This record gives sequence, C-alpha cells and structure tokens, in this order.
Amino acid sequence: MLDRTLHHLSHTDLDGYSCQLVMQSTPYKKVNYNANYGAEVKQKLEQILDAIKQSEDKAYILVTDLNLSAEESRWINEEVQLRNQNGADIKLQLLDHHGSGEESAKKYAWYMLDTARSATKITYDFAKENFELDAPSWLCAFVDVVNAVDLWKQEERENFEFGKVCMRLVSEMRELNKIMFPAEDNLYKLSLLKEAAQYIHMPSAPIVLDEKIHLLKKEFFKRENNDTLDNLATKYIVDLLGEKKGEMTIYYKGNKGFLSYALGNTSIIGNGFLTAHPEYDFIVDVSYKGTLSLRANNKVSVALIAKEWVNGGGHPNASGGRILGFKEQFVYDKVKQQIEALLADKEATTKELEAKKEA
Repeated sequence: MLDRTLHHLSHTDLDGYSCQLVMQSTPYKKVNYNANYGAEVKQKLEQILDAIKQSEDKAYILVTDLNLSAEESRWINEEVQLRNQNGADIKLQLLDHHGSGEESAKKYAWYMLDTARSATKITYDFAKENFELDAPSWLCAFVDVVNAVDLWKQEERENFEFGKVCMRLVSEMRELNKIMFPAEDNLYKLSLLKEAAQYIHMPSAPIVLDEKIHLLKKEFFKRENNDTLDNLATKYIVDLLGEKKGEMTIYYKGNKGFLSYALGNTSIIGNGFLTAHPEYDFIVDVSYKGTLSLRANNKVSVALIAKEWVNGGGHPNASGGRILGFKEQFVYDKVKQQIEALLADKEATTKELEAKKEA
C-alpha cells in the first residue's frame, strides 16, 4: 500500500475527472485538484506543494490528462528536487496523452506520454500495475467508454454514443463553483459519473442516461424534501457558504461581510445566505474579471460601499462595480488577499482624509 498521501491533479473534462474516478478504487489517502490549461495549472501545483509542506507527510503528486509546458515541467521538477533535498519525501508522476508534451516526456522520467490511449485508460493501466487497484466490474467498461469518446473512435458506436452523453454531463455540471468549493465540486462530478456508469449495459443506454441526467443531479442535492433543481442546489450552496463562513469573512469599517468568488446568481444565493446568517451585514461576489456584485438586507448601504471601493453604485441593498486591474485567480485564498488589500487601502485613505479635515 502506498505509504504517502496522493495529491491528484487532473483536467476539467470527462477524461480528466474519469482519471480521478479510477483512482477512487485505490485504498490510499487522496486529495483531488482540478485545473484547466494556462495559469491555473501552476497555481494548483503551487497549492499542492503548499499542502505537502504544511502536512509534512510523505507525498505522491499524480498529474493526469494535463500536458505541462517545458517551463512548467522544469519548474515542478526543480521544486520537487529542492524539497526532497531539504528533507521532504515527494514522488512525482504525470500520465498524459497529448502530443504537445513530447519535449517534456523525452527529458523527464516521471513524464509518461502515450498518444494512443486516453488519459483515463493510461491511468487505469498504470494503477493496475503500480497501485492496489480494486476495480469494480463497471469500471473497466467505463474506461472503454471514455477512451472511445476522448479519442473520437466513432467506429466503437455504443461506447462512443454513451461517452458523448457523459461529456455533456460533465460540461453541464455547473451548479457548484470549483474554486470556492473544490472538494464538493469534485465529489459532485465523480458521484454523477459513477452513477452514469451503472447505465452502460442497459438497452439504449445513451438515451436512458440522457433522460436521467436531471434526476441524477437532483438526487445529489436532495436532502429531505423534493424541490426544483434550482432550489435544491441553492439550499445546498447556502449551507456550504455557512460551513465556510469562518474562512470567507471580510470586514469593512466595522461591517461584517462574506466574500464569494464567481458564485453568480447573487440575488438569490446572496439573499438566501443573508437571511440564514443575519450576523452578516453584506455579501460580495467577485467575478473572474473583477466585477463586484454586492447584496445587503437593510443593515448597510452596499451602494455606498460600492462607491467607496470602486466608484460603483446601485441600490442600498443591491449594487455593483468593477475592480480595475483585478488579477484572475484559481485559488480562493489569492482572491481574498486581493480584496483584503483593496479594503485596507480604502480604509487607510478614508482615515487620511478624515485626519486632514480635522486638521
């Protein structure tokens, strides 16, 4: 058995999440991370390295369905080597099928590249050889489905058509925010893929799954009473916000606020949160581009707050604006650091102006 924590970073499509579904059938302690290409990959790798440093556990970094650039490969290789030289115990392995990773694959032993198989198939075969994979009967069939659709093997008609529905299933699971709720969003996607896999051998399986998607989503969010998917998901998200309020609280001029990132639907979710948690004066949601959406419940004027923060405005209970120069982030803590720096600057400016008036 692997005597270390497995930190598994994978892509944000069907193939990427299916790699993590495969690894669910191993007995190791696992933490899943997901990233799309670009700056998000390095931010998530930095997050993994920080988590390893804080835990001081032996670690295994597994990257699947993501090809690293030559610069990213050089960087992570040097980081792991440096940490190991300083007493850490980290192993690194990448499993991918994108030909654009050929340069890195030739240079590093930990970079495994095979363009003939999907990343899910590579991970499945690798896990059988190197890990204690206790694969359930449905998993092998599901791996074949992902392999067929990811490599676009239309000649494997049944697997290909079922895979197309699974691809849409993943792309339409947008109810949860993967930056604010990374663990919950990952669980949501893997849970529904596992449920979907149970339909593979049914007659007209693609059609059956297509018709079941809405019900599968509702079952994930349902706790007691049935409701619309929107209402079930909203209640689930409001509960999550409540659980995470300690780490997502901000303050401005003595007012207590909740900071969310790319949450969306602020009118419904924001007001739902403020009703459930009346100790908060306002909630602010920041979009990927730095647009602010503020909501209050008659306790403070968010129109005034928006004006002071970004020269924005609106109504006392609903206002907005935009942060000029906002840097898109893929880890929540980095967003909060930007916002808290902005608020500290605004409060300092206000105190300075008040001091000048008194003088």
